[in-house]
Amino acid sequence: MKTLDAEQLAALDPDLPLWRREGDMALLRDLAFADFKAAFAFMTDVAAVADHTDHHPEWSNVYNRVSIRLTTHDAKGLTRRDVALAHAVDAAAHRHGGT
Repeated sequence: MKTLDAEQLAALDPDLPLWRREGDMALLRDLAFADFKAAFAFMTDVAAVADHTDHHPEWSNVYNRVSIRLTTHDAKGLTRRDVALAHAVDAAAHRHGGT
C-alpha cells in the first residue's frame, strides 16, 4: 500500500476537519461521550469496522474519553485505509454522540 502524496495529505485537512495530522505519519482525534457506556459502544462499532477491513486503530479509553491514532505501519505513514477508517470513526462518533 502506498502512502498518501503531498496533494492527498493537503486534502485531508478540509476532508477530515475533526482530525489533526501528525505530519505524514498519522491522524489523531480525541473524543468525549456522555459516559463510559457510550464510549464503549462507540469503540465496539469502530472495532467491527476495523476487524472487517483488517485495519486497526491505536486507541485508548478513560471513562468517557477515547483517543485515536490512525497510521498504516506496513507503509510507514498515512494511506487511504487510514482515511477510510477516519470516516468510519466520524460516523460512529456521530451515532454515539461523540464530540
